[in-house]
Amino acid sequence: MSFRLREKNAAWGMSVADDCKNRFMDLKRKKMYSYVIFKIDESKNEIVVEKTGGPAESYGEFAESLPENDCRYGVYDFDFVTSENCRKSKIFFIAWSPEISRIRAKMLYATCKNSFKTELDGVHYEIQATDSTEMDLDVIRDRAR
Repeated sequence: MSFRLREKNAAWGMSVADDCKNRFMDLKRKKMYSYVIFKIDESKNEIVVEKTGGPAESYGEFAESLPENDCRYGVYDFDFVTSENCRKSKIFFIAWSPEISRIRAKMLYATCKNSFKTELDGVHYEIQATDSTEMDLDVIRDRAR
């Protein structure tokens, strides 16, 4: 964890588990995962990896892994083919904050988001979503192109 992250989140006392950056790098460089979901463990005051999706798992499986009533951060490695027939990959950072989440959770995730995202070097796009329509596959496709 960098000092910068600790400093910015000092009010919340939040740290980032080493595993978060390691799993992100495995997604980015080694293509070991199609997605990683992170959660804030309030009992430890730490952002931790909650779940990873294997390289063959789809965007739908990623979206279904997000809880209906609680906030999460997620990264998804979106592979696509351009109109010039070139294979590309773009990494999306998704800040999931459903309307029915606890107010404290929404505040906590919103406060820690930018500091956490800066630790994940290589994110191409960010999406803030409060319901599934704000992050459906069409949104991802449109942003990637």
